[in-house]
Amino acid sequence: MPPFDPEKAKKVLKGGEDLPDLVISQLKDLISTISKLYHNNSFHNFDHASHVTMSANKLLQRIVTPAAQENGEFLKEAHEYTFGLTSDPLTQFAIVFSTIIHDLDHSGVGNPQLIKEKNRLASMYGGKSVAEQNSIDLALDLLTSTTYSDLLSCICADEEDFRRLRQLVINCVMATDIFDKELLTLRNNRWKKAFNENDEWTPDLKATIV
Repeated sequence: MPPFDPEKAKKVLKGGEDLPDLVISQLKDLISTISKLYHNNSFHNFDHASHVTMSANKLLQRIVTPAAQENGEFLKEAHEYTFGLTSDPLTQFAIVFSTIIHDLDHSGVGNPQLIKEKNRLASMYGGKSVAEQNSIDLALDLLTSTTYSDLLSCICADEEDFRRLRQLVINCVMATDIFDKELLTLRNNRWKKAFNENDEWTPDLKATIV
């Protein structure tokens, strides 16, 4: 996460800045295009992605509380307490974007079966988080297309911002692969590191994400 910036934190607290009409139009078109890349599966469909997105957004609203005071010390404490999430709009966007694209182009067949059938995608991604990697590639290719250049420029100020956005999206979507034992171990270790049972803040921190 980037270092604490009090001015940026205040902007986030106020809800950010108004977007130009062109950017809003591109954002709407992007979501519409994403919806059309979902298949009519019984579960891994656009309805499911929309529900996950609304849930993630609600959780973010509970963490990035609009009721907070614009006190510099409070904002800095909130930044540290939430691992920088409250004052980093790029991470907030990455989380919401990841939820809406996490099952993009999903065939309705799980990774183990795709690997067993030697599906084209399974071969392409070496049998590793097949559906997830496909969703990530399609979504990032779409976002970086010239059709959404103004939107992307609004999200990322420079190449460094885009590299961070890309990595955040990869981390979020890959975390949805519940069958990969290696990723499961990694997630469990991260949980233990973030929520140390010996830390007096642990119960409150867990409450912010449950």
